[in-house]
Amino acid sequence: MRCLIVDDEVLARERLARLLEGLESEVCGHAQNGEEALKQVERLQPDVVLLDIRMPGMDGLEAARHLAGFNRPPAVIFTTAYGDHALEAFDAQAIDYLLKPIHPERLQKALTKAMRLNAKQLDTLHDASGRGARTHICARNRGNLELVPLEEVVFFQADSKYVTVCSPRQRILVEESLKTLEQEFAESFMRIHRNALVAMNAIRGLEKSPDGQYRVILQGVADRLEVSRRMLPDVRRRIKSGS
Repeated sequence: MRCLIVDDEVLARERLARLLEGLESEVCGHAQNGEEALKQVERLQPDVVLLDIRMPGMDGLEAARHLAGFNRPPAVIFTTAYGDHALEAFDAQAIDYLLKPIHPERLQKALTKAMRLNAKQLDTLHDASGRGARTHICARNRGNLELVPLEEVVFFQADSKYVTVCSPRQRILVEESLKTLEQEFAESFMRIHRNALVAMNAIRGLEKSPDGQYRVILQGVADRLEVSRRMLPDVRRRIKSGS
């Protein structure tokens, strides 16, 4: 069984590696945060990810929710010094939750549970609806895994079954509904049209076209997105409150 160890502490990674060697499991790689873990899983295709929860940047819970959306997600076993995330861990489709210091017998039990998961069961671990809004948007761009920090996203715009995620640095497509994104990021994004959500802190003003249509001026991008008549009062209030 090929295992990826994810922990921001070097000593914790080394201890887990020694435990796995004693249990005749292969350590195929290491990562020190959630973002790195996603890229390593994409590259190494491990059977199991031993995932710490509290890490700088993207934490283990968010990483697990992203992993659950992969075509063939690995089994996730959380390893943590804190016992207050168990419910969230299982919401994120983890198969087990180990408290540090981890004992070999307990780790073996978790690995045995992971081995029992057949391919069909792994394919069903796709519900990434865990608690809390994501800090990153995860997508594949020309075959490569892309992670866009939410704080960099200027707008989401729907087109057919895809949504364009736009930041000053890049544009990627994700297969998510605008409605779902609106519900998840309601605190920081607002609907300006049936096909667009914009970051509230990116709105810099309104411009009116000769035909009477209003568009938002956004920080960091040249795009001018149409504002529907129904949403126009909310956008104006946002501009006024932010000035």
